[in-house]
Amino acid sequence: MALKLILDKQMEQLPKKVVFCKNCVVSNQRPRTEFNKDGNCSACQWSFEKDHVINWQERQSELKELCDKFRSKDGSFDVVVPGSGGKDSGFVAHQLKHRFGMHPLCVTWAPFGWTNIGWKNLQNFVGSGFNNIIGQPDQIIHQKLSRLSFELIGDAWQPFTFGQKAWAFHMANKFNIKLIFYGENGELEYGGSTDYKYKPKEDPEVWEKHHFRGAAVDKLADVGIDNGIFKKDEITEKTLQWYKAPNPEIIEKKEIEMHWFSYYEKWTPQENFYYCVKNLDFETNDEGRTESTYTKYASLDDKQDGFHFYLSYMKFGLGRSSRDAQQDIRRHHITREEGVRLVHRYDHEFPQKHYNWFLKYLSISDEEFWEVMDFWREQSNVWIKKNSKWVLNNIVH
Repeated sequence: MALKLILDKQMEQLPKKVVFCKNCVVSNQRPRTEFNKDGNCSACQWSFEKDHVINWQERQSELKELCDKFRSKDGSFDVVVPGSGGKDSGFVAHQLKHRFGMHPLCVTWAPFGWTNIGWKNLQNFVGSGFNNIIGQPDQIIHQKLSRLSFELIGDAWQPFTFGQKAWAFHMANKFNIKLIFYGENGELEYGGSTDYKYKPKEDPEVWEKHHFRGAAVDKLADVGIDNGIFKKDEITEKTLQWYKAPNPEIIEKKEIEMHWFSYYEKWTPQENFYYCVKNLDFETNDEGRTESTYTKYASLDDKQDGFHFYLSYMKFGLGRSSRDAQQDIRRHHITREEGVRLVHRYDHEFPQKHYNWFLKYLSISDEEFWEVMDFWREQSNVWIKKNSKWVLNNIVH
């Protein structure tokens, strides 16, 4: 039986009236996304600035200066690059090594379950001349956290987010590396907070608000203990250490900085894809397009990917095709009309391929899965019940 408790603090902040962007296919149900008087979302406004306002030559000069400051003289590691071996992290690592002469230590927070193509691309990436460390957390703890996240946050993916943010800092601390480079500022590129619009880096203290939905790992663990999912002796400070950044005093003392590559380089995911095919032997989904969307090169490495996007569809009415179409419209790869048609065609598609694996991973039944789906649809502003069937009441047009 689902716990039916809401830890996702974003839900209560969403506008009751659903409005879609005039330029792309996102709605105001995407958390922290704001619209201007012309009806354009914050991500589309940023896209316009990228095309017409930002001086990218100046920012690339800033990047060169940053690399000059941190580059090692003896060939030792001088920058941590977290990633999966996918198109975005691969692009960043290759650029830093071959264009700016850096010596990256690449680090991977392991997916819940590697897909064949995801593992192959990681091996292709390492085989192209990169050092990589994989962080694999205790799977008993990880699975329980994922189950709790599925029910309480409406996204079983959340423990990956914890580790994805923290693992790079732990490795930087471990190897005394002062610079960390992530790919894009997702809040800015895809819709969300614009607090860091003109800043190249963020600090861990903003993670809970922008990335953890108001519920860090300690909160999940507490609920798990209260409901008998975790035994008290399972949860200690050491148990959860990889899900949290090192102590702020350590980060400050060692002067560890985390930067976004997208601040310095105009971020275009499709171009990153072409770049990695050419330079890193990156391969696309070997079965054609990915379920629930029309693309075949993004978010390929984890068997949980499809359910991460499907829960977004349940909570916000914005699925995987919506996500891809938004980006492609902003980059002028497709028109809004084409984007709308793609959303109508694919957003609702169920990610069937890894469904049995997902149920087994979370130790739930098909009935329990749909109970959680119904619970989150009830919390949303986009679904209604008609004749005992759920109907998406707000869809882009």
